[in-house]
Formats: sequence, C-alpha cells, structure tokens
Amino acid sequence: MVIPIGSSINMLKGILNKIAVSAFVLWFCSACGGATVEVATNSDTFIYPDYAGVTVPVNIAPLNFHYTAAGIKKAATTVRFNDTVVEFSGKDVVWDMQQWKSLLVSAVSDTISFTSELTMKGGGKQTYEWEVYVSPDKIDPYVSYRLIEPAYEVWHEVEIRERCIENFEEKALSDWKNTDNSCMNCHIHSQARSDLSMFYVRGKKGGAFLNRNGEVRKLALNAEGMVSGTVYGEIHPSGRYGVFSSNVVLPGFHALGSQRMEVYDTASDLVITDFDKNELIIPPHLSRNDVFETFPVFSADGKSIYYCVADTLPVPREVDKLRYSLMKVSFDPKTGKTGSRPEVVWDAQQHQASICHPKCSPDGKWIMYTVADYGTFPIWHTECDLEMMNLQTGEIVKMKAANSDRSDTYHSWSSDSRWFVFASKRGDGKYGRAYFCHVDEHGNVTKPFVLPQEDPWLYEDSLRSYNIPDLSDGPANFDAEMIGRMVKETQAEIFKISQ
Repeated sequence: MVIPIGSSINMLKGILNKIAVSAFVLWFCSACGGATVEVATNSDTFIYPDYAGVTVPVNIAPLNFHYTAAGIKKAATTVRFNDTVVEFSGKDVVWDMQQWKSLLVSAVSDTISFTSELTMKGGGKQTYEWEVYVSPDKIDPYVSYRLIEPAYEVWHEVEIRERCIENFEEKALSDWKNTDNSCMNCHIHSQARSDLSMFYVRGKKGGAFLNRNGEVRKLALNAEGMVSGTVYGEIHPSGRYGVFSSNVVLPGFHALGSQRMEVYDTASDLVITDFDKNELIIPPHLSRNDVFETFPVFSADGKSIYYCVADTLPVPREVDKLRYSLMKVSFDPKTGKTGSRPEVVWDAQQHQASICHPKCSPDGKWIMYTVADYGTFPIWHTECDLEMMNLQTGEIVKMKAANSDRSDTYHSWSSDSRWFVFASKRGDGKYGRAYFCHVDEHGNVTKPFVLPQEDPWLYEDSLRSYNIPDLSDGPANFDAEMIGRMVKETQAEIFKISQ
C-alpha cells in the first residue's frame, strides 16, 4: 500500500522558533555588553538527527528528521519494508504515531529501507539510500535527564525531566519553579528500577530525595566528620544501602588544549549509607587523606564496590597530571561493611589516562566507564571516550562505534543490559544530547542515535543540554509539584555516623 503524507506541518513552527532564538541572541549580546551565545548547529550528515544506519529498539518513538542541505527546492522520501511503502514530501519528515508503531512491529529483526531524493534550486538532484535496523530487544521505556544551560558562568531554571521513549510524553520530576530556583542534579536509578531512585535538590531546604518502596523520603546525607555531603554514587540492589563519594568540588579555568574549564576535587572520600538505620558508615581505608576516592558504584550482585582513586596532587596547578584508576573492594550486604583490601581493576599509570563514571551492567558481565587524558570531570574534554571491560575475562572493548570527536560520557544501562544511554556533545561540541546504543552478548556496539523528538528541529532551537541521562523501566511516582512541597514543608531526615 502507498500512503501519501504531504508536506510537514512543523516547517512554520521551526521558522518561528529560529526567529525567537535569533532575537534572544541579539538581546543577550546587547544586555551583556558583547557576550556571545553559541547555538547548536546541524551535523555534517544529509539528515538531522542522523538516523542513517542505526539500530533501534522495537518500542522506540518515531524517528522524525529534516534534511540539512542548503538550497533544497523539493524533497521526497520513500520508506519501504516488504509490501509496505510510505511516502513523504517536504524537507521535514514527521511520522504518524500509529503508522510508525505498525511499521516497527512488522519489521522487527529486519531492516527498513529509506530513499531520499533532493531536487536542488540550482539544478541537479541528490539521492541517498539508507537503512534502519529494528532490534527485537526492547529498551526500558523511560529516561530522565537534567535540562540545563551548558554555560559555566551561571545556572538558572534547572529541571529534571522524565521522558517516555516510546512516545513524546514528558513531565518534570523537579524544577526551578517549585524549588525557589534551586539547583538539582543526579537522578539515578538502581539497575533501571523505577521504584528505586534518588536525586538531589541543593540549598538550605534541599536534600537527597530517595524513592524506595513507593515512598519518597527527604534525607540529609551529611554529618560532622565528612568532607562534604554526598555527591556521586549509587543505590544497592537491595535498596537498603547506598554508596557515595563526599567531595569538595571546585571549578577552574585553564588553557590546556581545547578544554575550556576543569572541575576537580580538593578532597574526596567514600561513605556507605544505611537507609534503614539512618546511618553513615565511613570506612577508614576508603577515606584516606593521601588519595582522592570518587564515583563509587555497586556490582550487579551487590557484593562489591567499584570506585575511582587518584593520588593527591596540588590542584589546580598539576591537574593535568591527575589520573584516576579503577578499584574494587568487597561489600557485605548483611552488615554494610567493606573489605580492607581494595584491588586495582584498571591502572591509570599503565594506561596513561584517567577513568571516571564506572557503571556495571545489571547482568554482571560488563563495566562501562569514561576515559580521558586526565582529571575527573570530562564533559569539556573533547578526547574523552566510553570504554567497556568484560568482568569475566578482563578484555577491554574500545567502543569505537559509539564514540565521537567530542565528549561522550554519563552513561547508564538498561535493565536487560542490551542498551545504554549516554550524554554526548557530538556535533556542535557545546550542547549535550541523550544518545542510545545497542550492545550484543559479545560487546559489539551499534551506531548511536539521539533521543527522537516530535519536532525534528527541536535540538537546533533548544538552548539547553540534556545532562546525565538515566534509564528506567517505568515512570516515577512523583512530580515537580510534590517535590516542591517537600522542599518547603518536609524536614530532612538526619543521618548519623555509625560508631
């Protein structure tokens, strides 16, 4: 069957949005005495977002896109799978939801073919043929992320949002409107479980908001004797414990290569939280003064803790020499105690690089992490890449298909360990977007694709980054209004250091 779609109804919206963005840039430059704002631009591919040659889950939202070439007079797109033929006319390709879903189901474990024919204003035609493979492996249907302006001077109007990957429904889990413009960050799930997650709202009335067993609690994960409140970390699969770093974090500017700024620790330790007893456990061998410990996570079975460690150096003067190794220490879920003999998993001196953000796959086979030349905050490091280690064999997978010439980091696994999402600044180098990849049982990784949007021009028109994306098997049981009330009305539960 042939189904004509017609010209895109979003073209006018895209034009109006671009006018609004241009007006904002002019106003900003005038108001700030000549400051400049860098707006996201298209990549070099003939379509944006670049969905050519990607592998997608059978439950993904429509891959809406637009053609990027200048001077297009006419555009025609033909999509084929077996006897089904779908035709689009116009520069924008926007799917009907039901039509897209039907096509995915019929094409599962197979390939959908696309033909793009562009007629140019100056004469001549450009023809592209490309494919999309539909994996039978479903992805967890929700992803959360922080929306934030990618600047380093100031922040405002921050929010954590949750998006259904199967369609375009989205809601705010916490936002500036309900929290007196407080900063917030790090919405993390334990093994992609919607019933076990946590995030922070900063400020005097803030706290760590733990979502567990259908209840949301506001916690003060700080006590005398810690270098700071908890920062990075993860929840144990049982839900009883958490493992976090306690960091004194400072930003600084420098002129090392293409890096604009550096964020580094001047002190950092590890701490175990017992959510049942409201206790903080600080193991002496994981809170040493001569090293920085950070980015702790639990193994899939909850019997080990992986974390990053580096020798202390005078920072920021020698920050380019600061390199973190990956360590492992045993953990007893019955007592909350750790072993006293940490072992090296990935040696920074051997690799002459620095590791951060380790994440174990729920099936226990892989650990994924970010590698940069140095440091612990790689989002402005163009050289930083994702890497993966087979925990059964020690084999390292470089993941070349997933990485770009920009920052690729802040990843999280799907509950079945077949997909992961990560934040990438590929394209313009300024704005982070959420990208997805499939991983097979051998560690083969597919070409990443960006989170689909209903408006194919949304990323070019947006002035905010998608920060720290995290997958979830279901929707959260709270929203921004509820969190706002808790910020204002609920006292944070006090935690004490276990003696």
